[in-house]
Amino acid sequence: MTARRPIPGQGVRDEPTPTSGPPPAPRPGCVTRFAPSPTGRLHLGHAVSAIRAHDLAVARGGRFLLRIEDIDGTRSRPEHVGAILADLAWLGLAWEGPVFQSQRLTLYDDALATLTARGLLYPCFCTRADIAAASLSAPHGTAPPYPGTCRRLAAAEVAARRDRPHCWRLDMAAAVAATGPLDWHDATAGHVAADPLSHGDVILARKDAPASYHLAVTVDDAAQGVTDIVRGADLFAATHVHRLLQALLALPTPAYHHHPLLMGPDGRRLAKRDGAPTLAAMRDDGEDGRALADRLRRDILSYGFSGATT
Repeated sequence: MTARRPIPGQGVRDEPTPTSGPPPAPRPGCVTRFAPSPTGRLHLGHAVSAIRAHDLAVARGGRFLLRIEDIDGTRSRPEHVGAILADLAWLGLAWEGPVFQSQRLTLYDDALATLTARGLLYPCFCTRADIAAASLSAPHGTAPPYPGTCRRLAAAEVAARRDRPHCWRLDMAAAVAATGPLDWHDATAGHVAADPLSHGDVILARKDAPASYHLAVTVDDAAQGVTDIVRGADLFAATHVHRLLQALLALPTPAYHHHPLLMGPDGRRLAKRDGAPTLAAMRDDGEDGRALADRLRRDILSYGFSGATT
């Protein structure tokens, strides 16, 4: 048996500042989920999220769901699905599912139709180069994430470009005006005032992805009855957009539990694209998955988050 690989040290990245405000009332029947993309093998960061979501559901006598987010047709690989199941079983977790986003496209189409009927979507024909050029022209680097170029196109111009590649963007200003002020609750940060305007006119669908991450995850969490979302702090900001979509689509708002990210020896968060050590490699090295899960639990607890998140 080869020596075990050390677990990279943990650290907090983009940790929100706690604010005042009462937490939402506990809901009967806690439902959590783990929703990986089959674009590569799972690493320790994924393990932390899966374990925390699993343990929260178990502690509350609830359900832990597995969802495979496989609508990125250019990067998703079927062979990674089996590896995900093997990794979770190796960690000693039990789950319901999985369900696959690629089999739920009608739900996303219905949501897009609702937003279109409300006049909140518009086609965008800009390339990445177009957007970058517009950003460079802004003084002092104050350009928004997307400058809204196509939002201002006349109907005749849109009709003339219909056959060109395009995506569908949310008219953020109009959407925020339609809902008014919104908020949500995070187990660590407390009451959070939603700020979706800071994201600009986000993409909700494009040719190679029938629904963006923002839209698909919001629709799926509601459809599956998820009451508590456990995920890394890197997705804290995305919740502003998700809260807006919940309001626009008349969907329930779950409680959120954003946890600190697992950091590598270089001080950066673990990521597939950076070659983070995979759970499969640790298993091949003779690591005991259940023992690893218990060590990860103890490391998380040492940061003092048990009372705030469970």
